[in-house]
Amino acid sequence: MTPQLGWLVPLPVVLPLFAAGLALALWRRGRAQGVISVVALSLALGASVTLLVAADSGPVVAELGDWAAPVGINLVADRVSTLMLTVSFAVTLAVLVYSLAQGVEDDNAETPVAIFHPTYLVLTAGVADAFLTGDLFNLFVAFEVLLAASYVLITLGGTGERIRAGTVYVVVSLLSSLLFLAAIAVVYAATGTLNLAQLALRLPELDPGLRLVLQVMLLLAFGIKAAIFPLSAWLPDSYPTAPAPVTAVFAGLLTKVGVYAIIRTQTLLFPGGQLDDVLMVLALATMLVGILGAVAQNDIKRLVSFTLVSHIGFMLFGISLSSEAGLGAAIFYVTHHITVQTALFLVVGLVERRGGSTSLDELGGLAKAAPVLAVLFFVPAMNLAGVPPFSGFMGKVGLLEAGVADGRPLALVLVVGGVLTSLLTLYALVKAWNKAFWQPVPENLRPVRLPRRMVGSTAVLVSFGVIIAVLAGPLYGYTERAAVLLRDRGQYVLSVLPDGQRGEGHSADTTRDPSAQAASTPRDVTGEGVTP
Repeated sequence: MTPQLGWLVPLPVVLPLFAAGLALALWRRGRAQGVISVVALSLALGASVTLLVAADSGPVVAELGDWAAPVGINLVADRVSTLMLTVSFAVTLAVLVYSLAQGVEDDNAETPVAIFHPTYLVLTAGVADAFLTGDLFNLFVAFEVLLAASYVLITLGGTGERIRAGTVYVVVSLLSSLLFLAAIAVVYAATGTLNLAQLALRLPELDPGLRLVLQVMLLLAFGIKAAIFPLSAWLPDSYPTAPAPVTAVFAGLLTKVGVYAIIRTQTLLFPGGQLDDVLMVLALATMLVGILGAVAQNDIKRLVSFTLVSHIGFMLFGISLSSEAGLGAAIFYVTHHITVQTALFLVVGLVERRGGSTSLDELGGLAKAAPVLAVLFFVPAMNLAGVPPFSGFMGKVGLLEAGVADGRPLALVLVVGGVLTSLLTLYALVKAWNKAFWQPVPENLRPVRLPRRMVGSTAVLVSFGVIIAVLAGPLYGYTERAAVLLRDRGQYVLSVLPDGQRGEGHSADTTRDPSAQAASTPRDVTGEGVTP
């Protein structure tokens, strides 16, 4: 642990919230709001990168209100959470620059600045809190914060189509929240705590049947948020109606928060792989149903939305293997997918702006009319399809190798399903490429100039996806070390609960005897000592 950096852990949550209040107070000054938003997210990104480096030596824990866990709520920055945090802030900053350029070009008709900036900052704070929290109820609060902001963002502009899509999104999100809240109530009634580290020690003491019920309830709640089949029907109808920056950040981050919650709870609270077979079946169904939906689409926004659903299945594939190789590949794939999927939705926004439509039948000739746009679409499309040497290929190879190493029949079926899904993804995206960029130019194609800042921010995000491939070796090593920590659990538990059981409830500046902590060997769920 590096306790001297504990003060840094809350900053990725506090900075956007403080900036949101400041932006709301300056609601008449759009330019000032933009500056505040960019500065706040840049500082939060810097804090996230610092924590990413520090967490490689061990989890960094912040005790909110100076109360030790489990009396107080704690934020835990470990390898997984800091990696997700860093990538999410890099993505949200790029999307923010894109949205600022779009707002200037459109005179803020699509994205009213007075509403957009405070809400967008609140959304990023909710995402950061979800990644960092070490408490189950605080995770619920984080979900509600980001969902409340997303309700506003998805209906920006107030068109009938957006209101209808937003209504579906709200109803589904509320159902997920109710399931999550019910699960929290049962967990607390059964264990007397909601601290994740303490739950890791207490849940194994419960009756196996009750523990299975709790696991299923949490999986259902997180499965809706992550858009896992058959709980994914809401997504392709909701996301495409929002403005391009909103759709992009939703696609990149909101479903990944659900995936992260599944990773955290499955490894920390419910190890042992009791529901692995179920998760494998759901992963296969999510991959195949999602990509078949994409193949059937003739609207580029809906096509990309269905690929989003499909590739959630790859992440669930790695989680369901319950191995270090599978988890490491899944974490790498989440990192890759956040950047690539967000970039692809931004490019689709540019395609709609340049071609005047998202229907593939009404698009054409963009390769000649906008060659830079053609390149910007081609790179993330091939990356998402898993064409070498991009990061999508490396992530999928890691997952396939982990599946083959697992050796179970269902795992091998998933390997075949993953290969098939990749081929169909390539087919769907090549079809979109051919129609939008190569088919004859439609007669009504408008000579629209694409704003440089919108193109530039999109190019940066596309390049970020390429950089992941260049740095795949070190990054994959980091995700593998993160998977080791997830599987071990002892280091996480001892970082949050140094005495291994309850925590002393003292303030953070109370001196604790390091030798007593080192001598402590609290009981793990297996009955053996937890090793740091």
